[in-house]
Amino acid sequence: MDEIQTAFEEFHTISANKTAEFLNTDTLKGLSNEESQKRLSQYGLNSLGDDAKIDYKSIVLHQVCNAMVLVLLISMIISLAIRDWITGGVIAFVVFLNVSIGIFQEYKASKTMNSLKALSSPSAHVIRNGITQTIPTKDVVIGDLVTVKLGDTIPADLRIISQNNFETDEALLTGESLPVCKISDPLVPDETQIEIPVGDRINLAYSSSTVVKGRAEGIVIKTGLNTEIGKIAKSLKTTNPLISRDKENSLWKNIYLTIKQSCGAFLGTTVGTPLHRKLSKLAIILFWIAVVFAIVVMASQKFHVDRGVAIYAICVALSMIPSSLVVVLTITMSVGASVMVSRHVIIRKLDSLEALGAVNDICSDKTGTLTQGKMVVKKVWVPQFGILNVKDSDEPYNPHTGDVEFIPKISPYEFGYSEEVFDPIIIQDFKDKYLQSLENGNETNISNEELTHLFTRWLETATLANIADVFFDGEEKVWKAHGDPTEIAIQVFTTKMNLSRNILTGENKIIQIDESDNNNTTINNDNNEKELDLGEKQNAVEIMTTTSSEVKDLVLNSGTSSQISDFEQPNFKHTVEYPFDSTIKRMSAVFYNKEEETYNIYTKGAFEGVLNCCSNWYNNESQNIPLTDSDRDQVQKNVNIISSEGLRVLAFATRKIHISEMTEQKMNDLLTKRDYVENDLTFLGLVGIYDAPRPETASAVKRFHNAGINVRMLTGDFPGTAKAIAQEVGILPTNLYHYPKEVVDIMVLSGSQFDKLTEEEIDNLPVLPLVIARCSPQTKVRMIKALHRRKKFCAMTGDGVNDSPSLKLADVGIAMGINGSDVAKDASDIILSDDNFASILNAVEEGRRMSDNIQKFVLQLLAANIAQAIYLLVGLVFQDENNESVFPLSPIEVLWIIVFTACFPAMGLGLEKAAPDLMDRPPNDSKNGIFTWELIVDMFVYGLMMTCCCMGSFTSALYGNGGELGYNCNNDYNESCHTVFKSRSTAFATMTWCCLFLAWEVVDLRRPFFRRQPETDEPVKQFFRDVWGNQVLFWSIILGFAITFPVVYIPVINDKVFFHIGIGWEWGVALGFSAAFFALCEVYKYFKRLYYRNTNKAQNPENDLENNSSRDPFEAYSTTTTCQTETIFAQSKLEK
Repeated sequence: MDEIQTAFEEFHTISANKTAEFLNTDTLKGLSNEESQKRLSQYGLNSLGDDAKIDYKSIVLHQVCNAMVLVLLISMIISLAIRDWITGGVIAFVVFLNVSIGIFQEYKASKTMNSLKALSSPSAHVIRNGITQTIPTKDVVIGDLVTVKLGDTIPADLRIISQNNFETDEALLTGESLPVCKISDPLVPDETQIEIPVGDRINLAYSSSTVVKGRAEGIVIKTGLNTEIGKIAKSLKTTNPLISRDKENSLWKNIYLTIKQSCGAFLGTTVGTPLHRKLSKLAIILFWIAVVFAIVVMASQKFHVDRGVAIYAICVALSMIPSSLVVVLTITMSVGASVMVSRHVIIRKLDSLEALGAVNDICSDKTGTLTQGKMVVKKVWVPQFGILNVKDSDEPYNPHTGDVEFIPKISPYEFGYSEEVFDPIIIQDFKDKYLQSLENGNETNISNEELTHLFTRWLETATLANIADVFFDGEEKVWKAHGDPTEIAIQVFTTKMNLSRNILTGENKIIQIDESDNNNTTINNDNNEKELDLGEKQNAVEIMTTTSSEVKDLVLNSGTSSQISDFEQPNFKHTVEYPFDSTIKRMSAVFYNKEEETYNIYTKGAFEGVLNCCSNWYNNESQNIPLTDSDRDQVQKNVNIISSEGLRVLAFATRKIHISEMTEQKMNDLLTKRDYVENDLTFLGLVGIYDAPRPETASAVKRFHNAGINVRMLTGDFPGTAKAIAQEVGILPTNLYHYPKEVVDIMVLSGSQFDKLTEEEIDNLPVLPLVIARCSPQTKVRMIKALHRRKKFCAMTGDGVNDSPSLKLADVGIAMGINGSDVAKDASDIILSDDNFASILNAVEEGRRMSDNIQKFVLQLLAANIAQAIYLLVGLVFQDENNESVFPLSPIEVLWIIVFTACFPAMGLGLEKAAPDLMDRPPNDSKNGIFTWELIVDMFVYGLMMTCCCMGSFTSALYGNGGELGYNCNNDYNESCHTVFKSRSTAFATMTWCCLFLAWEVVDLRRPFFRRQPETDEPVKQFFRDVWGNQVLFWSIILGFAITFPVVYIPVINDKVFFHIGIGWEWGVALGFSAAFFALCEVYKYFKRLYYRNTNKAQNPENDLENNSSRDPFEAYSTTTTCQTETIFAQSKLEK
């Protein structure tokens, strides 16, 4: 291709075809994949330039400026000030190592989050090679053919080439709050204008604006920083300055706020995720505890602070600092976010990682989430004409599969309940007979001529009140479709009946070019095919952009008319469209019928939304008569019957206005006023569409219930449909006859019923509804608020623009990655990349696993700190000949245990797989987070047990070697310190091994180490599988055990750095007390199991009791009750 005209700025003044010529693209097929990749590499990503930036300065400051590192730095300065070069140097090395690891891990985490941000960024729908593709917005290139619809974010600056009622919100760019109506025609500046202002270029759609109405197709003219929004990107960036300059505040208040914000940012208490902030606050608490302990040390020496006392104070202060805690947390959260991606969950906000583990109520949409989203028409009812049932239609997009049977002159309600109908006539192969009757004028096999015409009118309405496209992909030899799943299902059915949209309008004539054969091209038009030679391919390409009449002329001019059957002249021309509105639940399209010279209104939507617009229907003589209240009740009964089969019910209606009746005012009303169009319609019939539940949905719902999480369905479907699907997937019980009517009425409510209730009435309900049908966006918001008032921690799914308020209000907002709008994604916390309800289960499970693992390594690290601090404080009683306290562990030994011994097992704990009973436990406490009372008690119990064991080993070695404490043993080795140095080695080995044993013990906070999975039939093999399963933890513990020996024995390092020496029989003492610690841990966990025996199981929400009732409204459909009922019933039969 030639160089494209990227510098051209006046695209709004030229036609769509000229724009395509400038940019070397095709208005029908778009760019090829090869050309788009070439342009992407040539012109760069479609971004504002900061998507992949990593703030290295912030990463370094975050690792250096926190309370834990602050204690190390202060200790290092004091050590160097008193000329303890070894301790100061080691502390400096530890600070460097800790900060370096932290910077590296946070850098990796930042890269991970940037990649996740890219995954969750808005997507764009482009046409390449003639096929619609969904790609990341950043991959859009100049010349791409882009389609946008309601709720989409415009991915780049577009020149609109076609549109239907298209409006965008450009407030971000222009500041104008009202939506802007768009057109596709070129614009010409007024004589007074040098150029048209940006805000008046209404044939352009600007990047980052939002579609608020209609749909459009456009060519990308600018990307990235060259877009209008890109030109002012710097002015749109917002920052949160640390310096307060609020003019409404006094000078002193601004100074106070500046100091507060600066200190909070420095210490990490006001930045980062809630968990990071909690740990930063914990670090500050530990810092002050370390200061207090250091003062205690100096006070014990009556504040006669010499070099030895100062070193001891440093030693005690260091013992309280879990320096690796932030590093391990960063690694765990980064890995958790990465694992989520492999399980089809994209994390947008790190806060949600912790929040997922606390979710106890999930409100889910039905279509495409609980169900497959691949809909198939199963039933059609045309009043007076009869019922059509579609059988064996297992390919949603293929119009040639499935059989249609016809039951004439009967309604679904009469077929199911009427006593007058005993043996209804069922006509097989309806399609062939229907088409034959139209062709031959012989209707005796179906019905009379007028009634058959009613079905044709229904088909006409179904295919024209529809923007879906169904086509056959000649390369892949499969049927494909574009559009909304509901409309696709209807379009497939009308195509099955040989009345697709393109037959009536002449749109989208399908051209299939077989790339593997360079000698022929196939034109498909209503099942007529013709082969063209290579010289005629240019004509074929032209055909792709023409209407049916032009197709005929071009083919005739190519000299091949004898091989092509006649093309029918399209009778219908699209006039205006009123897109689907979730508040009124219907859409309408207006077409001009050239043959009858009428403007035809075709309306489709929820039955109540359509029926409210209808005033007529046809009687059994095909006469248009008024629709009475009795008739409406009859329609309602048929809707109930169809929806009870789990089918989604839509209604159709029409109206014709002859051109002779049209005035200028009426024409204006037809084009601009929806109320005028959707009024005085004639009801035509119903369609029942089946959207099969996903195979994994039922098991996911059951697992949620076992995990103590309630599942609710909030759907726009009719109550009967929602109820049937909810029973099929397990949200509702199937045996509703067990329950009182008032309980059943609460389980399933319509949106209008729920909205009519006051907040007080909702709060007084014994249980909140499990299913809300005909649910509006506002209903979802009210449900979230009602759950919050009941102290529930809830998640909400959503995909539409109107779902964004409920997504923001929910504790965890979940957007759909495939069918979700960009607005919904921006409002969400996580995104499901596969739109699958079962992926929410993956997210909750992974959230619980991560929170569980964070608890484990926090417990392991802090218990070790508590043990060291108490051990060193108790060690103050050991005083040498100079009445100075002899520390039982040296500062370097303390640092070794904190940094090396405890750090790497903590990393392994962060990677531990989920516990076998993880999804059988109650949800996490959303208020306390990881710092539960159990965790706090465990920290002190394990810390005290470790202190006792270490003190036992120290005293055993000390008094086993004579008990001499020597003098000046805190500063250097001399002969009098032989016993003290050996005792330190023994205590060091014991403390090290106890920390390592503790890492294995906290893998499961309650189960025994040797039987973590009690349900297994192979306990020995399972034990080794469990230990070997986490190899990071396994090898960090093994190496930790092994490296203790060289640290004790290597010359110079042992006595000059660690202040201990080699030992002999004392190894047995260290091993014995380490084993005693392990045994004490097992005993402690045994008593914990007894204490928590009946509290560790999640309460199934199916068994929730009514607040003021003596019996459980959901008890009857729990598994236990069902088994008991079956047993009692069997026993009663035996007794009889």
